[in-house]
Amino acid sequence: MPTATTHRATPDKDAIALLPPFERLGLDRITLVRTGSQASHAYDQLTKARAWGFDTESKPTFRVGEQSDGPHILQLSTAERAWVFQLHEPDCRAVAADLLALGGIAKAGFGLGDDRKRIIHKLGIEPQGILELNTVFHQRGYRKDMGVKGAVAVLFKQRFIKSKKAATSNWANARLSEAQLVYAANDAYAAIRVWEALGTAGI
Repeated sequence: MPTATTHRATPDKDAIALLPPFERLGLDRITLVRTGSQASHAYDQLTKARAWGFDTESKPTFRVGEQSDGPHILQLSTAERAWVFQLHEPDCRAVAADLLALGGIAKAGFGLGDDRKRIIHKLGIEPQGILELNTVFHQRGYRKDMGVKGAVAVLFKQRFIKSKKAATSNWANARLSEAQLVYAANDAYAAIRVWEALGTAGI
């Protein structure tokens, strides 16, 4: 474990580009959750785990002063499977809120400050057990902010691929594309893999 004065370098884009790709979840390990009954089944599966990778997606805003009514998507993942919740339907949204309000389960991710604010506003609950992984890297000597790409490079010596087209797509659509599902699920999946690795990594 580094001392407080130890500073570790965050890999740059050029260095990350040379790494082999991180193996992402395929559609066979991603569950789309759209209804209350689907959400209840996901609840039963997720609550068997002690931690989840966590992220949200909101429809982009393009006009000055435009307010987002997101999140529209909630992603939760174990190391085996990810669930992508669409938050249009009230019963599904209620179960998603219950999951985020659960204590005793770590919800790990990157850049979660904005996600937390939107969840409080839209779902009416204070999410419990939020773990900002960037903070953990800071505590371990990384001075620059660490996102999912940098974390995957540091811990796995691999390159995490993110689609810019999917990132800026309309997450409020009633029907999500396969590219959107893969993008959303793998943000949460990479986060839980990083969380697990931080528990055993010598950094």
